[in-house]
Amino acid sequence: MISKIGDIGDVMNEKKHKITVEIFGETYCLKSDIELGQVIAVAAEVDSRMKKIAQKNLRLSPARVAVLAALNIAEEYLELEQNYKQLIQMVEEEK
Repeated sequence: MISKIGDIGDVMNEKKHKITVEIFGETYCLKSDIELGQVIAVAAEVDSRMKKIAQKNLRLSPARVAVLAALNIAEEYLELEQNYKQLIQMVEEEK
């Protein structure tokens, strides 16, 4: 899980890593219990998605760009989750 440093309920945990990333021109100090390379990859993906949306819609505010990026990512996630469940069901039926 990735969280912003200083979030409510933030408990110092030796397994958590701190990292600073830049997304859409803003710097974020994050803490995560996943590998730093994965955090960097996630941040880079979000940054890339936001930049692509902003290039196509020059009048959108950064907040709207972020929401559209989140909606696109969530849509893809839900589609992948559905495909995964279908694959699991197919494997179970083969047994």
